[in-house]
Amino acid sequence: MKLSEIVERVLAFDCPLVEITGGEPLLQKNTLPLMQELCDRQKTLLLETSGAHDISRVDPRVHRIMDLKTPGSGESGRNRYGNIAFLTRRDEVKFVIGSREDYLWSKQKIHEFQLVDRCGTVLFSPIFGRIDPRTIVEWILEDRLQVRFQLQMHKFIWAPETRGV
Repeated sequence: MKLSEIVERVLAFDCPLVEITGGEPLLQKNTLPLMQELCDRQKTLLLETSGAHDISRVDPRVHRIMDLKTPGSGESGRNRYGNIAFLTRRDEVKFVIGSREDYLWSKQKIHEFQLVDRCGTVLFSPIFGRIDPRTIVEWILEDRLQVRFQLQMHKFIWAPETRGV
């Protein structure tokens, strides 16, 4: 699909807020121009990214939601820590947690990179089916962390293995 067709399809929804997510949006060649075009069209734009790819070229008007992959994900070696320098107060960092070790690692990264001061929001989310969400909430409260807890709502609305929702 051509970039102009994608823009027109998005504009047809007449929504002020657009979120680009997927597998990894930054692997798609048209993502950067798409975000610029939608920002030019006065859309509030969110980008969800794995944090494994360079975010420095993302239009500064875009709200970036960047993962820092925890050790339990098996993906922590792909974290691109250089991206943290490009985060602003309009951005968010998300940790998806599956164990106490992931929680402690995430807590350490928050302090190491001063994420609460650097970003607008730090998010903690449980790996669905691996850890009781309440456990993470209790740890957050006990440690008085300045993070926001979130559930992956699509896993509650649709079957957890459903793709494309």
